Amino acid sequence: MWKALKYAVALLFVAAVLVVGFASLQPDTFSVVRQTTIQATPEEIYPLLVNFREWARWSPWEKLDPNLQRQFSGPEEGVGAAYAWEGNDDVGAGSMEIREAVPWSRVSIRLKFKRPMEADNTIVFMLTPRDGATDIEWAMTGNQPLVGKIFGLFFNIDRIVGRDFEKGLATLKAEAEKS
Repeated sequence: MWKALKYAVALLFVAAVLVVGFASLQPDTFSVVRQTTIQATPEEIYPLLVNFREWARWSPWEKLDPNLQRQFSGPEEGVGAAYAWEGNDDVGAGSMEIREAVPWSRVSIRLKFKRPMEADNTIVFMLTPRDGATDIEWAMTGNQPLVGKIFGLFFNIDRIVGRDFEKGLATLKAEAEKS
């Protein structure tokens, strides 16, 4: 029995070393990007992005927790506008602050997660007018520490977050096209 236990422990050790070794070879940063075309002008879409109170209309995470606690601070919109949330396990806890707001073309946001895991990422929305419509790109980038790299070996971050971005863009499209 001791011999089998020794082999099991050795096997687990080798597996752990392989996972950590392979994870350490992964990129130090990550990026998730999705885009769509909305039949509305940038002037109609931009206010839905630059004012966090408007996110309740289209954000894919806003409806996951009916008891979501929200706190807004700073200006109502634009640079310095901030939003903090605390929710169930589906939405976690964190905060966002608008760092750059170029009217009708770009919004850059610092996104800090506290839960389920700590992270400090950047979100950028790019709006490009095209023939009476607008191409919109939603990107999130961030550093990927070793724990994130290990997580990424087992869960496809691009697919998980990307799916939420796609839902959000579809709802944003519906909201903007109502105008």
